[in-house]
Amino acid sequence: MGGFVKKWAIVSGRRSMSPGEIARWFRQWVPFAVRTVGYGIVSLVFGPLTRERRASLWAMRRWSIASARALGVRWQIEGLENVPEGGFVYAANHQSLLDILVLGASLAGDIKWGAKRSVMNVPFLGWHLRLAGHVPVDRKRGSKAAGETVGRFVRVLEGGKPLLIFPEGTRSLDGRVQAFKKGGFRAAVRTGRPVVPVALEGTARIMKKGAADTGASLHRRAQRSTRRVLIRVGAPIQPRAEGSEEERVADLCARAHAAVLRMHDELLAGVSRQNGR
Repeated sequence: MGGFVKKWAIVSGRRSMSPGEIARWFRQWVPFAVRTVGYGIVSLVFGPLTRERRASLWAMRRWSIASARALGVRWQIEGLENVPEGGFVYAANHQSLLDILVLGASLAGDIKWGAKRSVMNVPFLGWHLRLAGHVPVDRKRGSKAAGETVGRFVRVLEGGKPLLIFPEGTRSLDGRVQAFKKGGFRAAVRTGRPVVPVALEGTARIMKKGAADTGASLHRRAQRSTRRVLIRVGAPIQPRAEGSEEERVADLCARAHAAVLRMHDELLAGVSRQNGR
């Protein structure tokens, strides 16, 4: 989530941006910032007054939907019937900053995100994340910090809430599914909760890693095809009961990676067939 905040600093580092590109940047991100403040206030004021901070969940979902639509992004999701009750881990591939918006808008449940620790200090956005019980993640502080993060993941799952992680650790440069890190899978093994694989395709095409914005505006008809994101939710994957923890974590991670990779390949094949018509 912190990547959105960084967009405020990116213009100063891009001396080659044309006046038109700078104007487009402001048209996209100034309303985004205003929207973030507005929904952040709703979360901060009304979240503590509602059961299980449902006002904060509502604000997050409306912020995601409104922000994605304002950027011309449309999404199509399938497989929501696979989502179980209670605590489990959503494990999704990561193509773009836009993944946060389309997943926040479309996935079921009171999702708790694994978010960079630095983002927790960002006004309104970070304040909302702390209030709503999202999990700070710091991958640069070594094994002790990693163990603390797994402990927080465990508490989310034991509390009966879905946990959403991007196990690749960062956005893919080429849109392909990269290797998975094991932290979220370790929490699933320790609690005996399933992992639900999620594959996304299309966000990198709209806004790839390092891009300042989502590009020039398109004709409405063209947007429906070029700015459409496909999401597929797979069947839950249960941790194995036998073996050491390390063996079970490695097994669960491998099976989740294979499921996400397979679903992503299927989405890519569907896009190719559609474009070939």
